[in-house]
Amino acid sequence: MKFNQSGIIMKEDYFRTNVQYKLEVIIILNKKQLSSQQTKQKVAEAARTLFGQKGYASTSIEDIVSATQISKGNIYYHFKNKEGLFLYLLEEWTLEWAEQFQAKKARYHTVKEQIIALVEHFVVDGFHHPLTRATNEFYATELITSPNQDKIEEMMHMYLRNYEELLAEGMASGEFKPDDARLLSIILEGMLAGIEFSTNKLELDEALNLYRKAIHVFLYGIAETNRS
Repeated sequence: MKFNQSGIIMKEDYFRTNVQYKLEVIIILNKKQLSSQQTKQKVAEAARTLFGQKGYASTSIEDIVSATQISKGNIYYHFKNKEGLFLYLLEEWTLEWAEQFQAKKARYHTVKEQIIALVEHFVVDGFHHPLTRATNEFYATELITSPNQDKIEEMMHMYLRNYEELLAEGMASGEFKPDDARLLSIILEGMLAGIEFSTNKLELDEALNLYRKAIHVFLYGIAETNRS
């Protein structure tokens, strides 16, 4: 550091030193932030595996501590509680599901094809995903008393928005007759959710055939067209 004849730090050196200090602080903060994010991801990955293996109720924070060697306090720093951690994983899954379908969507030329593909994506993804069993358990036993109803409802609405957008697009293109796209999306979601609880013991091919039949009934109905 240079001083002038009066012993005062020269402006150029002061500026250079100040900038260097700020850069060092930024680097330290970025490293801490990266380390924190890596810890959070490590917890999330271990929890996903444990929920998949043991289910929701049988997985404890202590199990996650044991699997990650990360303290309970550190886990609670990132996630409020076990339910908060589980919902974080569900939100990740929901966003991944939507992104994967959007990447496939362009392959199909009609809205009918897109809806069928969407349902098949719903089935195949759910059949293979490690959180499927724990999610069904959570919805059956914890949902009604959960303090996170709004968050869960928002995730469910993501599926509804996908259905509603496709149905509205089909109406606009003339593939579907004019109707209430929002109401139809609720009917479609209710049908798919209901079937999901009836296919737990089916093989993938059997489940796909059932869902394809259901979407065919949704799109075309069962009434004879030549009868009043």
